[in-house]
Amino acid sequence: MKFPVKIFLFGSLSAALIAFQWYDPYFSGESLKGVRVLVTGASTGIGEQVAYHYARLGAQIVITARRAHALNKVSLKCQDLGAQKILYIPADMASPAEANRVVEDAEEQLEGLDYIVLNHIGPSPYRMWDGDVDHMRWLMQVNFHSYVQMTQKALPALEKSMGSIVVVSSLIGKLCSPYALPYIATKFAVNGFFGSLQHELAMKQSNVSVSVCILGFIDTDSSMEKTKGYIDMRPYPAREAAWQVVKAGALRQSEVFYPWYTYYCTLIRDWFPYFRDLVIRNSYNYIP
Repeated sequence: MKFPVKIFLFGSLSAALIAFQWYDPYFSGESLKGVRVLVTGASTGIGEQVAYHYARLGAQIVITARRAHALNKVSLKCQDLGAQKILYIPADMASPAEANRVVEDAEEQLEGLDYIVLNHIGPSPYRMWDGDVDHMRWLMQVNFHSYVQMTQKALPALEKSMGSIVVVSSLIGKLCSPYALPYIATKFAVNGFFGSLQHELAMKQSNVSVSVCILGFIDTDSSMEKTKGYIDMRPYPAREAAWQVVKAGALRQSEVFYPWYTYYCTLIRDWFPYFRDLVIRNSYNYIP
């Protein structure tokens, strides 16, 4: 009887784990009406879609990215969608001074801050690493150090509002893969820092939440262009990925995964290393 009992217990635990992962918690959109939000990297892709979701829910929004003309287009659409307030700040996150300025300006314009959504990334070629250390240093400033700076700058305002830090990260910040070494290094840094920050804020009994959003292959224009010919996978919609990001912050979830397979990839990452590496290598085409 021992063997069937073990199978039953294993099956029950597996079913419970799957059910827990597929459980989709509900939140009322009304809870985000009038909230003060800063969204970075909002001129295109996931950040743009995040801004549109907040606009539909009647939030007060500041968006930022490098290109002023693109931000202007996004802000006009946010206005049409119902944002209570929409402002944009062109800024280059390669500059530490710019990262600080954006948070200061957003807090001043919105008279406080309830959410900061860190989403921006710097451009990086999709190819085998060519040994360019300078590019990796630059990308680390844009994709990681600026996140840390903006978090440090925003924390006092978020403490006052019982606010949330929402971090857009990637599956390849948890799972090593080829062709994007500088980008992957920055995402591993992001996951490590903000995962650890969650613990420190909890230990200090801070009322600020940190949500880390682990995203897979998403159909943004940038992603599709860079990975064309490299990846044999179906991309998932940026609009839905952005909605998961908004929900994560509203529900104060510590970690969310989208699409479905990202959770299971991280779950079995260290269980079956041979098959893990086999799947990774078979998901890409070798291009020297």
